[in-house]
Amino acid sequence: MTTPHEQSLDHITPREQAEILAQALPYIRQFHGKTLVIKYGGNAMTDPALQQDFAEDVVLLKLVGMNPIVVHGGGPQIDEALARVGKKGTFVQGMRVTDEETMEVVEWVLAGQVQQDIVGLINAAGGKAVGLTGRDGGLIRARKLKMADKDDPSKEHDVGQVGEIVGIDPGVVQALQDDRFIPVISPIGFGEHNESYNINADMVASKLATVLKAEKLLLLTNIRGVLDKQGELLTELTARDIDDLIADGTISGGMLPKIAGAIDAAKSGVHAVHIVDGRVPHAMLLEVLSDRAYGTMIKSH
Repeated sequence: MTTPHEQSLDHITPREQAEILAQALPYIRQFHGKTLVIKYGGNAMTDPALQQDFAEDVVLLKLVGMNPIVVHGGGPQIDEALARVGKKGTFVQGMRVTDEETMEVVEWVLAGQVQQDIVGLINAAGGKAVGLTGRDGGLIRARKLKMADKDDPSKEHDVGQVGEIVGIDPGVVQALQDDRFIPVISPIGFGEHNESYNINADMVASKLATVLKAEKLLLLTNIRGVLDKQGELLTELTARDIDDLIADGTISGGMLPKIAGAIDAAKSGVHAVHIVDGRVPHAMLLEVLSDRAYGTMIKSH
């Protein structure tokens, strides 16, 4: 009985298979023992076949000696849960307004349902995943985000329990990594009075990658990567190139928040930040273990 994976390899000769594996060897050697922070979101998170691919990729990276850490989002799942309790999500300048009741829903969706689904998938694929929130081991300290109006900076919007990161204590993550576990982190921080904060998952992943001095930050998204004005994929950029692309309007709108964390990480010592097309099966593995581009790589210099 052949599995779908075996059937899909039928057309590849043994020689070609050996070449594919041999090509991966320099990358395995180069990144052995290095930390990879992966922001898991978009289609890769909601399509069952892509979920399976993602879990297998994470386990494989761990088995060949890398240290993957997963940070996940969960916007669509939160919207679905809020609808079930009769609440409609409201947004100000792209930020979810998070009152106390909404925060409760966010916590049980992210730290309960979504996190445990990911942990289960990785474990089923042969890994040892452990779920964490920002509370565990004092991982993510946060404070209330003060959001200035984009048209009138003197005016502030109150978006409730939305947080910005004050500090990250990576001790619990490092302890798990050193012990063969794969940490799966929900982007929930805690404040000085033990209150919970909903934090943008891209920002958590970027900050964590910076604090851990990660080799790579991989952001799985629903886009091909950064495109030029002609719609062509830009496969390799420096942080300075990005500044120029923002200045001339090539990068704008919804792309900016995704890029903001990526640039911060690249400028703060993360060697490479990859914006990866999560709609491509095994895109993350191919991005790390081959010289083909499945998105945009932003180099620190």
